[in-house]
Amino acid sequence: MNLLHNFEIESLAYVGIFLGVLLAFEGLRQVLTRNESVSDARNRRMRMIAAGAKTEDMLRLLKPSLNHWRLEGVPFIGTLPSVLQQAGLTIRPAVFLLACLSATATISAAASTFIGAPAAVAIAILLCFVLPICLARIARSRRMSALIRQLPEALDLMSRGLKVGHPLNATIASVAADMNDPIATEFGVMVDQISYGDDLVNAFMDFADRTELEDVRYLSVSVAIQAGTGGNLAQVLGTLAKVIRDRITMRKRIQAISSEGRLTSNFLSLLPVLIFVSTSVSSPDYYAGVSTDPLFKPFAVVILTLVVFNYLVMRRLVSFKI
Repeated sequence: MNLLHNFEIESLAYVGIFLGVLLAFEGLRQVLTRNESVSDARNRRMRMIAAGAKTEDMLRLLKPSLNHWRLEGVPFIGTLPSVLQQAGLTIRPAVFLLACLSATATISAAASTFIGAPAAVAIAILLCFVLPICLARIARSRRMSALIRQLPEALDLMSRGLKVGHPLNATIASVAADMNDPIATEFGVMVDQISYGDDLVNAFMDFADRTELEDVRYLSVSVAIQAGTGGNLAQVLGTLAKVIRDRITMRKRIQAISSEGRLTSNFLSLLPVLIFVSTSVSSPDYYAGVSTDPLFKPFAVVILTLVVFNYLVMRRLVSFKI
């Protein structure tokens, strides 16, 4: 009878752990993914307008404030608000961080029943805390790259509109309505700002601050100069579009030229790890036989430090900013 009772308690415990892990991963999936896509709608702003949202609500949602982030100086998560915003995720940083910590605690409790507590905590931190933030950073990088690729076309569209006599506000609205995300959403935010009473120059400056892209900064400065001194803005935008296209082409050329160096860097950095793994598998006593020596741990720390330093130096050598 006691055996049956213990079996029922153990079964319920495993079911509870399974449900907790399932809920944690589902929460992370909903946090890191969005149901929208380009095929579903052209951008979030147009869907919100169709739903009858007010301009104030759209502006508050699409342009979240980055102030009052108390963890700004903390490494790895100090830039989380800007990372989420540039990745196109409208979730608040505190909610995102709380979801990661909750999932980490749940996975730690579940994994500790099978493996040791330190290993369970380490695995949970990597899967539920480090990995989501890294995925958000990757999403940010891809979205910003897509925005840069779309920017010359958007500037050409604005330039053509200005040449035929359309005001600058109308050309911005045409970009928001006719182009795809992410450029359409960002220009839609500027349209909402201007409609809500914000200055045109401030809208472009906020656009540059949100994206933190050098090419967008050039655009905001051009608009600010034209607003202050006048001039042919259509010609300036056309020239800027050509410059951005040339910069993109130059980046691709340099990336192609340095591809051999990057491959060599990755191979040389990965080679010590491969040697260690293959040696440990083929001859388990090779390292285990000397692991009790007092000099083993100091030398292991030195070797690991040199490997990491080698990776950082070689990565720096093949990284170019254009």
